[in-house]
Amino acid sequence: MRALIQRVTAARVDIDGATVGEIGPGLLILVCAMQGDDADTARRLADKVLKLRIFRDDAGRMNRSLTDTGGAALAVSQFTLAADTSRGNRPGFSAAAVPEAGAALYDVFADRLAETVEVARGRFGADMAVTLTNDGPVTIWLDTAA
Repeated sequence: MRALIQRVTAARVDIDGATVGEIGPGLLILVCAMQGDDADTARRLADKVLKLRIFRDDAGRMNRSLTDTGGAALAVSQFTLAADTSRGNRPGFSAAAVPEAGAALYDVFADRLAETVEVARGRFGADMAVTLTNDGPVTIWLDTAA
């Protein structure tokens, strides 16, 4: 699985002009299931996100995790993280999991986060508008295959 994580002071996702998920301080997580991923992969990625020490401590160093801060997570599915741009100018997305598997793994990922922190969600497969205020800015790329 792949995830692009942004530390935010606030984030929300709207569908057709209506807000479906919104958080204050925490993490916006754009997530993509890849071919060959399974539920264990989704849970491991969620555990990594929860423990990632990218929040400031009292000394101003990135030394605290989402669970340490009590922040929230906004999980948004984004198959375009699977983009292959190695040939030509049009990205290919064949490395992404098929939609049925992608939706199921997105749910496993978000459900695992929700065992520990407050989680808001986008809607798998929907045309979403994501708004965020990046804190830092801090943006981290995670890929379970690496």
